[in-house]
Amino acid sequence: MANPPRPPLSWGGEPSAHGRYALLEALNLEVHYGGIAAVKGISFAIEQGEMVCLIGANGAGKTSTLKALARMIPAKGELHYRQQRLDRLPSHDLIRHGLALVPEGRGIFARLTVAENLAMGAYHRNDKAEIELDLQRIFEMLPRLKERATQVAGTLSGGEQQMLAIGRALMGRPQLLLLDEPSMGLAPLMVEKVFEVIRSVAAQGVTIFLVEQNARLALQTCSRGYVMESGLITLADTAASLIADPRVRAAYLGE
Repeated sequence: MANPPRPPLSWGGEPSAHGRYALLEALNLEVHYGGIAAVKGISFAIEQGEMVCLIGANGAGKTSTLKALARMIPAKGELHYRQQRLDRLPSHDLIRHGLALVPEGRGIFARLTVAENLAMGAYHRNDKAEIELDLQRIFEMLPRLKERATQVAGTLSGGEQQMLAIGRALMGRPQLLLLDEPSMGLAPLMVEKVFEVIRSVAAQGVTIFLVEQNARLALQTCSRGYVMESGLITLADTAASLIADPRVRAAYLGE
């Protein structure tokens, strides 16, 4: 993938100490399912160009957080993205603003071909020549998809479906890519390949927010992380510091 268009510096306000810009900010985010509070008023920020992970046990509220960011479920609080209120935008319009989600379980269109799935990622675009160029870039990055371009997506392996889900999201030229459990259900070798792709995407300028139950892999991949427990963010630090934290090592790294 070629570098996506970068936002003007004014979108992020003043630069942080790291020289980057706040791309996304959540303030007092809450998600409820009936009387159950899945996310209990959390606040966090993601800077332009960062790779940030959210780790925690099953049921901690990680997927609910991503779904709230993607406007897939109702939520309370404020979501600011590129200096506009994300929580006031409909979910189908987010990709036009540069935000894409690769959902847990991949969410591919099982009865469509690989090529048709990728085309769906560019449904909001009308620049046909650029769409074709992006498709060829996806095929260069993910040659397995090119080999299976005419194959029905539901017949792909789990790892190939994950690659397809990522490729489909990239066809929208996102500024911010939300990834929900990309290693789930994959063999170790395929997990390595998927994360190689994620690192390659980040190297091309896409900001990454990663939810991943494999805490070690997530922290080794990202520069910064948040730890979520029972709907609350309990720790936030650099990835290196979290890996060294005895609480994280005991709870999530099996040490």
